[in-house]
Amino acid sequence: MRNATYVKMALNMLLHSKLRSWLTIIGIVIGVGAVVGIVSLGDAMEAEVQSKLADMDLTKITITPGYSKAQSRMPGPGGGGGGSSSNTDSELTDDDVDALQGIDGVLYVDTRISGNEEVDYAGETATLSITGVDPQVWQYMNTLEAESGRLLEPADNNVAVIGSNIATEIFDQDIGVNQVITVNGKSVRVVGILEEEGGGDDRKIYMPIDSAVDLIEDAEDDVFDSIVVKVEDEDLVDPTIEEIEERLMISRQIHQEKDRDFSVSSSLSMAESVTEMTSSITLFLGAIAAVSLIVGAVGIANTMFTSVLEKTKEIGTMKAIGAKNRDIMMIFIVNSAMVGFVGGIFGVMLGGMVSTLFPYMGVTLMRGAGSSSSALSPDLMAFGLGLAVLIGVLSGAIPAYRASKLKPVDALRYE
Repeated sequence: MRNATYVKMALNMLLHSKLRSWLTIIGIVIGVGAVVGIVSLGDAMEAEVQSKLADMDLTKITITPGYSKAQSRMPGPGGGGGGSSSNTDSELTDDDVDALQGIDGVLYVDTRISGNEEVDYAGETATLSITGVDPQVWQYMNTLEAESGRLLEPADNNVAVIGSNIATEIFDQDIGVNQVITVNGKSVRVVGILEEEGGGDDRKIYMPIDSAVDLIEDAEDDVFDSIVVKVEDEDLVDPTIEEIEERLMISRQIHQEKDRDFSVSSSLSMAESVTEMTSSITLFLGAIAAVSLIVGAVGIANTMFTSVLEKTKEIGTMKAIGAKNRDIMMIFIVNSAMVGFVGGIFGVMLGGMVSTLFPYMGVTLMRGAGSSSSALSPDLMAFGLGLAVLIGVLSGAIPAYRASKLKPVDALRYE
């Protein structure tokens, strides 16, 4: 038989069992739609993660007091550290800063303190995060940029740079450059407003560390909440971390790992962890969606077995007039491929609709400026359609093989 004959006879089988075929097709539509939609969401999520990581400075290393093997610290774009520790009595001091001097590849060392304090402006009060930084190096230590005004400079005193959220949303009256805010009863002049980042820096106030010590309760001179180190290149991050740990262990007179009272982390390790986590989430969701495809494949196999039983006499007749085993097998294979193809078309359409609706359903895992959409790519559409056809062919293979092996005499006798 010619290929056109296979297609014609397979199409005829599909059209003459409309209800059963469409019920089977619906199973494929749901499965392909789920896979395509979730993969699309995963691609968009990964693209958004990579976009945010591209804006981060991955050459920073953060040192914080306290240490626990189980803890995880993820410094953000501003370079602060977070997390809990099993040792809360340790401190970072000028001695630790001195121990870091002269490490190859280190460009800058920034000392920081932080705290939540009451801020008054235009008769209103809010509790906001205050971060004291070294104004001589801070502007070189991050990717933050001023939307208006300027960043901190070495000679600054009792001035602040504030996040965009503080400037426009916290208080009823917007805060502008050169306006004065009151922190714990002391006046502070705003010299700059940061561009919106979509992260924690939008709600922070940055000040010279000497000024911040006077404003933040429990802050002490020459005692820091974190020390941030910037290296020349990402390739130097890991060896620099090892050098920092070795030097601090010596300067702090720590001889055993169990006595360690400081932690060292990097933006680069955080970025790698986030990327791995995103890939794992996408893989997990894809595996769940694949269950729907398995159900659809069982439906196709069931439909094809039923078709073989219904058309046993026709198979016997075709064999009696000269049809070969290959011809019979190809007819049923093409029929199951058609079921998969039609289901794949509608499944890709469903997946596209679902992925488009993700943002409106609140399925945006990371919101912020420049948030990426979940539009389908041509490659993903082709993948969804090809997957549906492949499932159709594989699901119909066994029924088609059984149909091709029927003996003409037995098939003609079948009731």
